[in-house]
Formats: sequence, C-alpha cells, structure tokens
Amino acid sequence: MSVAMMSRTFPLPAVMSVQLKQVETRRLYQQIADQIRELIQQGGFDTGDRLPPERDLAQQLGVSRPSLREALIALDVEGSVEIRSGSGVYVNSPPERAARPTAALGESPTELMQARGALEGSVVVMACAHAAPAALEQLRACVEGMRQEIARRRSPLEFDRQFHLTIAEMCGNSVMQRLVGELFDDRHSPISTKLRSRYENMRTWNAALKEHEAILHALEARDPLAAEAAMRSHLKASEQRWVGG
Repeated sequence: MSVAMMSRTFPLPAVMSVQLKQVETRRLYQQIADQIRELIQQGGFDTGDRLPPERDLAQQLGVSRPSLREALIALDVEGSVEIRSGSGVYVNSPPERAARPTAALGESPTELMQARGALEGSVVVMACAHAAPAALEQLRACVEGMRQEIARRRSPLEFDRQFHLTIAEMCGNSVMQRLVGELFDDRHSPISTKLRSRYENMRTWNAALKEHEAILHALEARDPLAAEAAMRSHLKASEQRWVGG
C-alpha cells in the first residue's frame, strides 16, 4: 500500500485550534489560605472579627501549624486579614463569593528551609575536603562581620549570605554553589519577607551567629560529621525561628 493510499484510508486528525489553559502548581499555603477564606465566608465573620486561635484553626482544617501560619501570612500580605502580635488574627474585609484564589507569593518558607538543610548538609561535608586556610579565613571574616553588625543592632544578612556561599564555593561543585545561592535568595520573596519582618530580631540573629560559629569550628577541625550536624541543626533552628515547629 502506498503512502497516498494510507493517507486516504487512515486520515490524520485535523489540528484543532484550542486555547489550552496553563496548569498552575498551587502551593500548600495557597490551598490552605483558600480554605480559610471559605471559612471566613461561611462562618459569618465580619470586618474586625477575630479568627479562632491557630491551634483550633489547624485542627479544624487538618493541617500543621507552620503550614497554617504560612497561609495566614499570605492572607495578611494580600490584606484579607491582619495578624496582630499577641492578640490574634482579625478579618480585614470578608472575601466575596467570587474572590480570586490566593496568589503565589514565593516558595513555602518551611519547604525552603527543609531543602536548604538537605542540600547544605551535603555541601558542608564536601567543603571539609577543601577547607583551605584562605577559605577558612573568609568564613571567620563573615562570622566577625555578623558579630559587629549585631552589636550595632543592624541586620547581618549580607554576612550570613556570604558565609553560606563561601562554604558552597569550598565544596568545588558549581551546580551546588548556584543552588545554595538561589535557595538563600528565595528569602526575599513576599511571603518570606513578611515572615522575616515579624520574627527576625537581634535575639534570633544572636542564635544564628552561635550556630555559624559551630559550623566554622567543625570546618576548622576538618570534621565532616560534626560539620554536617552543625549545618543541619542551624537550618532546622532557623526554620523553627522563622515559621515555628
């Protein structure tokens, strides 16, 4: 059978002009925020009303408190609720029935810190094999820079960033180095920025400084197990300070 006959016998389907909707991957905090929005609407909450406590909301929705906190932060960013420290969460404006779903505001801070723990725990082990004097001196300078900024009651964020990027450079893998930088810089997303503004202070920075010192000491001793433990402990503690355990 010729190609022409095959084409007549088994005609190819015509290309249809269909406008396909782009698939959106919705993060967990967006889904929970939408549930809270529905709860506000169906529960008859009015402007100025206080929502139930976090523990009760988390239990009612069947989610963890860190995930709930991220969702509340997302609603706070968009202006649907107001989080008042020491008082609770208050409705700013009841959502309309046709309100749009919660917008994406960046990666989940909880998942972000978990990813950093997994990646940087491996990176610091590799860095132990390349802990040259010059690199260790750079890390000491970062730690000292953090200490001085904290003493001036200023954010030592840039020294914090340089500390982690220097360790990533020490590991000798350019892909890991790039990923460490990208994950660190995700803290500038709207949801992470809002969390930092609420929970980051000189007390939390002092705790981070001590954790950085522990990582540095393990690298100076060229002890990969201690370095990995110190790094994972630091990033887990950072997660808990940021979004709670």
